[in-house]
Amino acid sequence: MEEKLLLKPSLARTRSRSFSMQLAEHRNVLLTVDGVLVVLALILGLWFGAQRSNWDFSLALILSYSGWFIIVTAVYFVLATANNAYQPKVASDPVASFVAISKTVFQIFAVYLLIYALLPPWSLPRHFVGIFAIISPFMLLGWRLLYSWAFTKTVFRHKAIIVGAGWAGQTIAKIFTDFAPAHFQLIGFVDDDPAKQQTIFQGASVLGPVESLPGLAQVNGVSDVVLAITRDVPSHVLTSLMACYEGNIRISTMSELYEWLTDRVPVEHIGDNWYVTLPLGSRSQTLAYRAAKRLMDIVISAVSLLLFMLLFPILAVLIKFDTPGPIFYRQKRIGRGGHTFELIKLRSMVVDAEKDGVAKWADYDDPRVTRIGRFLRQTRLDEVPQLFNVLRGEMSLIGPRPERPEFVRELEQEIPFYRTRLTVKPGLTGWAQVNYDYGRSAVDALEKLRYDLYYIKHQSIHLDVIILLKTIGTVLMLRGT
Repeated sequence: MEEKLLLKPSLARTRSRSFSMQLAEHRNVLLTVDGVLVVLALILGLWFGAQRSNWDFSLALILSYSGWFIIVTAVYFVLATANNAYQPKVASDPVASFVAISKTVFQIFAVYLLIYALLPPWSLPRHFVGIFAIISPFMLLGWRLLYSWAFTKTVFRHKAIIVGAGWAGQTIAKIFTDFAPAHFQLIGFVDDDPAKQQTIFQGASVLGPVESLPGLAQVNGVSDVVLAITRDVPSHVLTSLMACYEGNIRISTMSELYEWLTDRVPVEHIGDNWYVTLPLGSRSQTLAYRAAKRLMDIVISAVSLLLFMLLFPILAVLIKFDTPGPIFYRQKRIGRGGHTFELIKLRSMVVDAEKDGVAKWADYDDPRVTRIGRFLRQTRLDEVPQLFNVLRGEMSLIGPRPERPEFVRELEQEIPFYRTRLTVKPGLTGWAQVNYDYGRSAVDALEKLRYDLYYIKHQSIHLDVIILLKTIGTVLMLRGT
C-alpha cells in the first residue's frame, strides 16, 4: 500500500493546509494589523493630549484629527517599508522588528518636530504625536511577538520540498536559510539523479525521485513545492506537480520564490525562461505611471539644483584647491535603448586617472580619488550635477545606474540578460544602489543586475519613494563610496 502511495501520484491526495498562507498574505496581515495599531496609538495619544489640555475627548475630536491619522499612518507604511520592517525574515524576528519599527517611529517624530519648528506657533497639534512615539513601538512589538509565536505553530507553518537538487535547487535552499522567516521549513529535495539520492545539500537531504513527491508531501504535511528545474519539465514531473496541486499544495517556481524572499531576480538560474526578466504587464507600462515619474523627476531635480547652488561655490573652491583640474567631470555612459549620453559629475579623481586609455573599475580605496573627492563620494555630492541629465530626459531620478560603453560591451558578453537594464532610463540612484555596495567588478555587476531587474519588473511610485528614502538614509549615514 505504501509503495503504491509513493509511486502512483494519481492516488495521492495530500492533507489540506488551509491555514498556511502565501508570503503576500503574510504581508497583508502585517500591514493591516500595523495600520490598526498605528491609528489606535494615535487615538491614545490624542486621549492623553485631551486630558492634559482639558479638551472634551469625543468622536467629534477624533474626526477633527482624522486627516492627521491618515497622513501619519501613510508615512508610517512608507518609512517602515524603507526600514525593511516587512521583509519576511525581519517580520518574524521580534528583535529585528523592534529595531525597524523604532527607527520608523523615531523618523516620523523627527520629521514632525522639524516641520513644527519651521511653522508658526500653534500651526500643528502637539501632544498626541509625542505620546504616539512613546507607546506605538511597544504596541507594535507586542503584535510582532504574537505574530512570531502564532505562525511558528504547526497549523501555520510552511513546509516545502524542492523539485531538483541541482544548482538552482541548492541556491533556493540557501535562500531559505538566509532569508526565509522562522515559520518556513525545508523538508528536503526530490531529484531523479540516482547519484544524488540521500545526499545532503545546504543541510537538506534528497528524499527520493520526483515520482515520490506526492507521497512525501502527504506524509510530511507539505504546504509548498518549489520547482527548481530551469530546463524543459518532463511529463512525469508535471504529473507529480499536478497531483500535489490537486491536494491543495502551492506550486511555485524557484525564480518566483527567490524574488519574494530577496527582492532580486536570479538571473543565472532563469534558463530558457527569458520572459522572467522582462516587465511584462508591469504598471511601468502605463501612461499614468510614466507621466507621474517624469513630473517627479522634473520637480525634485529643479528644487534640488536650486538648493545645491547655495553649496556649489564652496565645493568648487575645495575641488580647485585640492588638486589642479576642472570642477566638473564628463563621461560617456549608455542610456535607455543603448543610446550614449554625456554624464556630468563633480570631479572626485585626479586628472588623467586613466592615462593608458583603458577603462578601470573604481576600487574601494582607489588611489586616484582626491581628498575632497572621497568626501564627495561618501556624501554622494559628486552625483548631484547629474540632475541636469535628469532634467534633459537622459536619466531619471530612479533607475539602474548608467554604465560606461566599455563596461557594457564586456558585461553583455559575460552576464545573461544584462541588456535588459537598457529597457528603462538609467537613474541617479536605484534599487541596486540602496541594497548593494559600489560595483567594482563583473561579479558585483551581476549582483547589482539581480536588483536592477527586480526594479524593472516591479517599478512603481511606491517603490520609487522607498528608494528615495533609502538613498537619503545612505547619504545621511555617509555610506557612499
